[in-house]
Formats: sequence, structure tokens, C-alpha cells
Amino acid sequence: MSGYTTGSVTLRRAIGLMSGTSLDGVDAAWIETDGEQIFAFGPKATLFYEDPLRARLRALLNVAAMRPQDDPEITALAAIIAERHAEAAVLLARGADMIGFHGQTILHNPQQRRTWQIGDPALLAHKTRLPVAYDFRSADVAAGGEGAPLVPLFHQALAAKLEKPLMIVNIGGVANITWLGTDGAILACDTGPGNGPLDDWLHQHTGAPFDRDGAMALSGTVAEDRLAALMADPYFARPAPKSLDRLHFSAPIAKALMGLSPADGAATLVAFTAAAIAAAPVPPGIQRLLVTGGGRHNRAIMQALQARFAVPVDPVEAVGWDGDALEAQCFGFLAIRVARGLPLSLPSTTGVATPMCGGQIKQPIY
Repeated sequence: MSGYTTGSVTLRRAIGLMSGTSLDGVDAAWIETDGEQIFAFGPKATLFYEDPLRARLRALLNVAAMRPQDDPEITALAAIIAERHAEAAVLLARGADMIGFHGQTILHNPQQRRTWQIGDPALLAHKTRLPVAYDFRSADVAAGGEGAPLVPLFHQALAAKLEKPLMIVNIGGVANITWLGTDGAILACDTGPGNGPLDDWLHQHTGAPFDRDGAMALSGTVAEDRLAALMADPYFARPAPKSLDRLHFSAPIAKALMGLSPADGAATLVAFTAAAIAAAPVPPGIQRLLVTGGGRHNRAIMQALQARFAVPVDPVEAVGWDGDALEAQCFGFLAIRVARGLPLSLPSTTGVATPMCGGQIKQPIY
């Protein structure tokens, strides 16, 4: 791999690509790192999926568990995903050494040793003429880990100089947290629903793709009895680390919210997201809560979180991070760790028995 050396550190420029379970599109971000420290951030870009593609991906989530690897629809979508990621990557590719390609998750069930991200890394490498690191989760899941979340080591590097204990919350389709202790300890898990169920509710009842600024939720009233029923899910009694699929709560939510108005359903789902984050099994005494991901743009979610925490709840921009680019930056960071053979996960972040390396690298064919 290329890169350049300053002092005893070899710096490498990577483009991270991330398409989350919110299914809204591809985030691309440029990062300079050695896979342990972060030295610089560069430009970023977002390429939104067109509505028909979002619809095809959302439909696939419902049936992925029953589809074979060579299913024609999945093969077709994998190629389209690679094309869209290539379009995003080439906007930033000048001077880059490699790409970190997460792919599009269509299934995550670590209890059955399954995690499935679709995309075509060979096509992406061909289109960009850059090595592509991919398949970040499979080794962890195969070794008995949860395979998620994978952002904690990046969060730890980002927060090296911040006061601890600190909790970082990422609210995408699913929400996850990283807890960082004063002694270097790190703990992570998926907390429960993020934007995914709220997006689905709004689309089902209003046709809107999401609750812009939390306006619908703020106009409604939380159905406390329905919220209590949702919080009774056995997932919340499990210790960290733990993870879940985007659709884990789909059936319970459909049952619990039956008969509610669109506004009250949205308010209850926001309360569910916040309550699940507040129930995260982490040590007490955090000094601050930093929020990243699309959920930080939702005023209802941010207000609900602040109501549940007695410490400041701020978007990550308050400490100079870019919440719209952070997950993409993470997979640039992890790409360099793959290239260097460094662990991507720890026993305290995914439950794997020992620190786990992972990922594969696809080289372009010239």
C-alpha cells in the first residue's frame, strides 16, 4: 500500500463509504490515519439513493433471511450498490490509497452466525482503481461475536482528548452506543431502535420518508402504556455487548402502536428510541452524551434524550466532529486497520472471545 511516512508513522489516506440501515444513500468521507491515530479529515460527499432503489432495498429486508446468496434480485442490487458507492467515491478519490466499503446490510442475526452486507467490492475496485477493504463483520460473527457495532475503536481514537466517562450515541436505522471510561475501558452495544421504525411509520401513514426536524413526533403525545410494552422486550435485559437487526422490533411495534394516530405513534417511537438508549447497560457517571447519526437532526429525539439524562446531551459538532460524515470516516479508519492486520473489535465491543481482526481486501485488476 502507498502512503507516506512522517517521523515513525506511516500515514495513509482512505475513503470510507457507508450506507446505513436508514437506506437513504451513501456517505463518503476522506480520512488520513495510521489506523490508530487520526491525523486529518478531508472532503466528504453524500449520494442519495433514488426512491425506487430505496423501495427495493426496504422490500429485501423483509425476505433476506429466506433468500440464497445467488438470488437474482440480490445479485442485481449488489451491482447497483457498488455503482452508487463508486459514484460517491470518485468524487473524493484523488490522492487516496484505498477504500473502506461497508456495503448495504440486509440481514444481521449473530445468534444464527449470520450477517449479510451486499455490494460488489470487485466492481468497486475496478471502477475506482483503488484497493477496497470490505467484509468487516463476518470474522467477528463467525468467532461468536455480535459483529456490531464496529465504530467503538474509531470513537476511542476520536475522543482521545475528551473528558471521560463519555457516552457516544449513534442514531441511524438502529441506535448504538460507545461508552469510554477514564482508564481506557470501552464498552459498546446496539441499544435498540433508531430512526428506522420512525421512518417506516411516517412512510406508512403519511408517505413522507422521515419525520423532518421531529415535527410529527413533537405534535403528538407518548402512549406510555404502549411504550412500557415495547420496553418489556427481552433484548433490554441482555448485558452488553449485544446487537440486533433493523427489523427486530417490527412486529412488536406494529402490535403496540395499533390504533394510534400518526402523531402519537411518532411520539411514542421517539420515546422508545430515547428510553432504549437510557437503558443501555453501561457504568454510571458519564460526564456527557454526544449524539451522531441522522437522529441528531430530529429535535424530538434530542429533547427526549435530554429529558432522560442529567448531563449535557449535544450533537457531536459541539466537539468539532462531523456527524454526517462520522460513520463513513470510521470505515476509512477501519480499512487501514484491515490493511495493517489490527483488530476491528474487542471482547467489550462485540463479545468476541479475543480482539478480532477481520475484513478482506480486493485489489483492482489493471
